[in-house]
Amino acid sequence: MMHKLLKTVAGVSLFTAVSTAALAADNANDESLQSLIDAAKKEGVVYSLGMPDPWANWVETWNDIKTNYGIEHFDTDMSSAQEIAKFEAEKNNASGDIGDIGEAFTSIAVKKGVTIPYKPTTWDSIPNWAKDKDGHWVIAYTGTISFLINKEIVKNPPKSWADLLEGDYKITVGDVGIAAQANNAILAAAIGLGGSEKDLKPALDFFGKLAKQDRLIFTDPSLANIEKGEIEVALLWDFNSLGYATKVGREKFEINIPQEGSVRAGYATIINKYAKHPNAAKLAREFILSDKGQINLAKGFARPVRDVKLPPEVESLLIPIEQYKNVRSIADQKAWDKNSKKLPRLWQEYVLIHQK
Repeated sequence: MMHKLLKTVAGVSLFTAVSTAALAADNANDESLQSLIDAAKKEGVVYSLGMPDPWANWVETWNDIKTNYGIEHFDTDMSSAQEIAKFEAEKNNASGDIGDIGEAFTSIAVKKGVTIPYKPTTWDSIPNWAKDKDGHWVIAYTGTISFLINKEIVKNPPKSWADLLEGDYKITVGDVGIAAQANNAILAAAIGLGGSEKDLKPALDFFGKLAKQDRLIFTDPSLANIEKGEIEVALLWDFNSLGYATKVGREKFEINIPQEGSVRAGYATIINKYAKHPNAAKLAREFILSDKGQINLAKGFARPVRDVKLPPEVESLLIPIEQYKNVRSIADQKAWDKNSKKLPRLWQEYVLIHQK
């Protein structure tokens, strides 16, 4: 995980987002929010996995939690699969209390039985698609596949998948079959071009045409490559596009969500069933889903899952919401899991075979 830091926008504490006297709605332990705060303060520390300071502006959330509640924070950065495996392997001596995992991994975490439920007080304002009905996982923010366009090289920035075919610039797609971002770019194209999780052929045919034009770049669309000016158009999560552009110089880039359609994927918190500091972990989720926590994520370029009123200076950091009108979440996770495993072979068969 990697990301970017922005200056703090003066915000409110959790106490203004939810009343400390209110009950945590359907809390698994039926404890009041104030009781949870008291218990978390006694624990005094929370250990996270995959939630480092630079990613999605987590630094501000951890600082707010420390300031408001005196709770220290430590993180070990790792992938979603590694987080779940660590929860499972350390049943007798857990080193992690809370983790941040990709939406595709939520069902795996629940199936393995390594999570405990907790519904934050903002539960009712969280979309149904973004939460487990019992509170075992809750999505806090999403990413959507976008086009990052170097305007100094590309004079007619593409706004759609169709536009990509008409250009003469190189398109960096990344390591399809291995990298989750690259795989989701293929799914996004399938959705935008009339396919689905079950039918990736429209996207494979599309990228095959680009390969025949000798316009695909398969290296990692990393910040280092963008800084070198080696990236003309890259397919990236919107928060990565925004973060990279901000680091290099936002004025040099245009960022668009493909008009025909794209895919949105969420990142969810899971609380370790074997956590040594379960109350601190629950309070962390509570804060993350509060108005202030959601604004913090937006300042890290992540799209908050709740419909929170963002300060104008924060809203201006994000891609205009109207560009997301044809974006959807993964509708058939089982089909996508199955086809994503086939992508290395399909990519070779439909795309790499045309590489010049």
